[in-house]
Amino acid sequence: MTRKTINKITGSRSDELTAHFYEVLDRHMEEVVEGKALKLFEVQDMAEKLYVHPIHLSNTIKETTGKSPCDIYEEKLIEIAKDLLQNPDKAIADVAIQLTYDPSNFTKFFKKMEGITPKQYRQKIKLK
Repeated sequence: MTRKTINKITGSRSDELTAHFYEVLDRHMEEVVEGKALKLFEVQDMAEKLYVHPIHLSNTIKETTGKSPCDIYEEKLIEIAKDLLQNPDKAIADVAIQLTYDPSNFTKFFKKMEGITPKQYRQKIKLK
């Protein structure tokens, strides 16, 4: 059976690439949280891991999900940040550093994505 036939039976090559993208992203995020990653991946890094051109990766992910790889990456990062911020004993600066951010850039990123600062987020969840 050829790869084309297999893709017709199990799904498209685009779907396969998207699934692999999510696998690589999840693995990378685990490494970030565990302190094993020195920097956050960029689209080029993800494409290299998947053996495709960055433009092809971006176009394929956008086609299959309706979102850019960067949007998906940032959403995943915010989910992890929110989870880490649940621990009131962990300083916000430590959360930023754990996610390979400079603390001031992390606050700007978080506010851009969520509309509130990490400190305000903590206050909000404390009230619940």
